[in-house]
Amino acid sequence: MTEPLSTRTAQHTAASQEPALAEDDLGLVFDLAPVGLCISRERTIQRCNAAFGAMFGYAPAELQGRSLECLYPSRSEFEHIGAQGFPVMQRTSHYSDERIMCHRSGRLFWCHVAGRSLQRDQPFACAVWMFEDISSRRPVAMTLTAREREIVRQLAAGQGTKQIARTLGVSPRTIDGHRARIMRKVGAQSSSEMIAKLIGLS
Repeated sequence: MTEPLSTRTAQHTAASQEPALAEDDLGLVFDLAPVGLCISRERTIQRCNAAFGAMFGYAPAELQGRSLECLYPSRSEFEHIGAQGFPVMQRTSHYSDERIMCHRSGRLFWCHVAGRSLQRDQPFACAVWMFEDISSRRPVAMTLTAREREIVRQLAAGQGTKQIARTLGVSPRTIDGHRARIMRKVGAQSSSEMIAKLIGLS
């Protein structure tokens, strides 16, 4: 049976009069979110939630005021990912990728990261980030050098040799050399087999 118009109107009025979430409530939503959330200014952590801290082995208060660099396997990877994301965020205000991050214990793990900048012309001035540990479906299969990890990350994202070479400021031949060494390390006969082995698909 269709509700009387007066009943529907009363329900709508009651719903419209419900108070909006208070600032404290929004803070609670941020803190209790089941995914890792972080607010950064110039790539320095201003605030993060419990899930974010736990992902890396820290209490949230321990990370406040620290550079995001402390969560990367190396300074070069921190710088390369920043250089790659900056122009994308200038164009779109958004950036996402899958990258290898570093737990406090030194354990490396794959992480899906997505962020949005509050100012497109200054992407790193203030940004909100979501981090998701995807190691259950993409384990780090073996130890690689920082440069090898960067190349694997970009190959896994579908980048070609020339694109990777431009990003890293080296020659395509250098990238091919690194790829050949990685393939020997994992016993792969092709780039696709190498990626499958490294991300735990085979």
